[in-house]
Amino acid sequence: MSKTPSRPRAQTNLKAALCLGVGFTAIASAAMPAMAQEDTEDSARTLQTVTITATKREQTLQDVPIAVSVVDESVIAKAQILDLNDLQSVVPSLGVSQLQSSANTNFVIRGFGNGANNAGIEPSVGVFIDGVYRSRSASQISDLPNIERVEVLRGPQSTLFGKNASAGVISVVTKKPSFEFGANVEGTVSNFNGYRAKGYVTGPISDTLAFSLGGNYNVRDGYVDDIGTGDKTNERNRYGLRGELLFEPNENTSLRLIGDYDTIDELCCAAANIVNGPTGAIINALGGTFNPQDPYSYEVAYNFGSENKIDNAGLSLQGDFDLGAMTLTSITAYRESDLEQNADSDFTSADLIGRNYNKTNIETFTQEVRLTSGGDGPVDWMVGGFYFDEKVVIDNEFFYGSDFRGYADFLSGGALATVEGALGLPVGLVFGQQGQGLVEEFGQDNTAWSVFGTVDWHMTDRFTATLGLNYTEDEKDAYGNIVNTDVFSGLDLVAIGFAQALGGFGVDATDPAQVAAFAGANPGAFAAIQAGAQDPATNPLLGLQPLQFLPPFLGFPNAVEDGQSNDDDLTYTFRLAYDATENLNLYASYGTGFKATSWNLSRDSRPFAADFTPGSPVTSPGSSPIRDAGLAVTNLTTGTRYAGPEEARVIELGAKFAYDAFAFNVAYFDQVIEGFQSNVFTGTGFALANAGKQSTKGLEVDASWNVTDNLLLTFAGTFQDPIYDEFPNSASGDISGSAPSGISDTATSTSATYTFDINTLEAFIRTDWQYESPTTYFDDPANQALISNQREVNTWNASTGFTTENGLGVTVWGRNIFDDDYVAVAFPSVAQAGSLSGYPNQPATYGITVRKSF
Repeated sequence: MSKTPSRPRAQTNLKAALCLGVGFTAIASAAMPAMAQEDTEDSARTLQTVTITATKREQTLQDVPIAVSVVDESVIAKAQILDLNDLQSVVPSLGVSQLQSSANTNFVIRGFGNGANNAGIEPSVGVFIDGVYRSRSASQISDLPNIERVEVLRGPQSTLFGKNASAGVISVVTKKPSFEFGANVEGTVSNFNGYRAKGYVTGPISDTLAFSLGGNYNVRDGYVDDIGTGDKTNERNRYGLRGELLFEPNENTSLRLIGDYDTIDELCCAAANIVNGPTGAIINALGGTFNPQDPYSYEVAYNFGSENKIDNAGLSLQGDFDLGAMTLTSITAYRESDLEQNADSDFTSADLIGRNYNKTNIETFTQEVRLTSGGDGPVDWMVGGFYFDEKVVIDNEFFYGSDFRGYADFLSGGALATVEGALGLPVGLVFGQQGQGLVEEFGQDNTAWSVFGTVDWHMTDRFTATLGLNYTEDEKDAYGNIVNTDVFSGLDLVAIGFAQALGGFGVDATDPAQVAAFAGANPGAFAAIQAGAQDPATNPLLGLQPLQFLPPFLGFPNAVEDGQSNDDDLTYTFRLAYDATENLNLYASYGTGFKATSWNLSRDSRPFAADFTPGSPVTSPGSSPIRDAGLAVTNLTTGTRYAGPEEARVIELGAKFAYDAFAFNVAYFDQVIEGFQSNVFTGTGFALANAGKQSTKGLEVDASWNVTDNLLLTFAGTFQDPIYDEFPNSASGDISGSAPSGISDTATSTSATYTFDINTLEAFIRTDWQYESPTTYFDDPANQALISNQREVNTWNASTGFTTENGLGVTVWGRNIFDDDYVAVAFPSVAQAGSLSGYPNQPATYGITVRKSF
């Protein structure tokens, strides 16, 4: 195990944060943005009591003894939070990164999270909408009408939320239909020719049946000019519909039926050149263009736009039945997500990659049932079960473009033609041809079930002990097959060099009898020829191996690899909560989390080293299960088929203080994930591997203060010290002891809201500031060394508006009003060694929103 080096800057940040918590023994993270002013004049300076369901019981935010942030509808409207991507501006412990497509969005809580780029890798942050689990980001990012609140639960939540909540949970709650008529409409005009419209209507159908119907429409030109195609990319083009029925035949029964459909059809997402490496000159020589090392020019040059088409639909039924001493809740849901995308993945106008197409279909059925005690007596309890059944089907196509052969010729100095000639092939017409590449099929069937329960023992009026348990079993059957037409990548260059060397002795390498006879008569010379075939000094063909981008693929399951995983785990939570006074609540907790095996459903899936020993057959690589079964294919290398389970644990100490106009919460956490599922892009593919151990320690601080009847100030901050305690087998080698890239030591969100009346108008002015301290872009030191700067966020948002007595509201708003520039995510440029690409953040956006409530 590597010794962890000291990092003074992170420790300094942590010590500074600890100073903020003097007088408190622990934490609690409640989102202060949710504590808006109440409407009544008598309580203008009293912070609002917010009811949440983070523990699957209704509790006030102040009373719930867990680390949770809440953003309510008033903040969502005033701060112009349009989707989950914007949520991070008011919840600093949450990080959101949109990657190469509209569907590849990654959620991170306290530095832990994954799940983008590969449908086999489920997120570590679970997303639930009205109690229904959304298993992939493609079904999570849509605009939603009539949101009531968003709850962000920090740390492992597997005890109550089951699979794939090892880092935390985002729970979105929308408003139920009402038995009183109500409606609202909203329209927005913004820069980049942006137009948004939302509408919602609700009311009674009968005394026992109510309905609601909502819809949204969101279009905007892209803010990135594609000078290659003439299009504007990073656009918005999405709409959705959502209908609900609420049936309450008596006071003990409630049934809520929800149906929704939404679609996204966008050009996204532009990757800019950050570092122009040695291949940049080759791109230019081929007639290709790009804007070198200027990601904030918001100008790219592609030969076709990166298309995204996403359709999501679902149906859910929640039933709540009051049985007297207990309540029965059932949530049944079926969801389907269809994704199609095609990306110009070389991110230049040179036609290197002519097609990178993905079609993914995900069908998910979930069923949750739970019984909750009525809340009388010294013991409260809840027991339940959860069932999950999902099918994933993936079809990919990856083809070379018309310029790829010329690009390969530049890189090889014309050696491809030499090889073609030596093999008697038509020179210039075989290797690296347009349309060569891969046709892929991947998929998996996943079934999981869990049983869970919690017991709250109220030992006194002020002291409560909680024990929660969850047992989960998760079974996956995965498969992958590829048809490969890349001729050059299928060449065994070691064997060709070997044959050339044997030919010098007059031996035909294609004749086993001649080879065996020569080896028997000349063992020393034969061993030297074998060694020389693997040595670039004597076999110059080996210098061409980096151009074998798409080697043949061994499909699975096969006779050695069954494509199955079956995991189970018992997670638990133990918590002590103490109401020290009516205004001060303390708690301490220890919890664990679990995420099952994630399969690598991509062309980068390769056998484990235990199953295969790489090497050309002519070098006598020895025995291994795959080779012994006769399954070895040319140029097969080892890697991972899957990443094993994640197991998380967290220690939290918390305190929540609220009194009239002031609230202050502080949380200390010590969180570890064993076997964190890391998925890192290397320039030609993704490396999926389990980090041995990743941890973070720190503080979360939330404060809210009604300075006057009109002025509300809030502050939320996360101060942490993340580290790879053990990661010896990363794609970058042993990086144990280093800080994970992309995770800031300090992240804060600060806001000020001033409310006032102008005659009969209720008006407000709001501003908020999001800050994230500098952090590296790469775990790989070699790639990070190519960049002179680090990622830092320093973003301001602002809004102002008014509402009339008859429900007409107008808001003028701006996000990133000072045009803060940063690259959200950087990565090695595709097949362009020494170059780096990245996704620049969205520039300043501003607009005016008009809404009317009825």
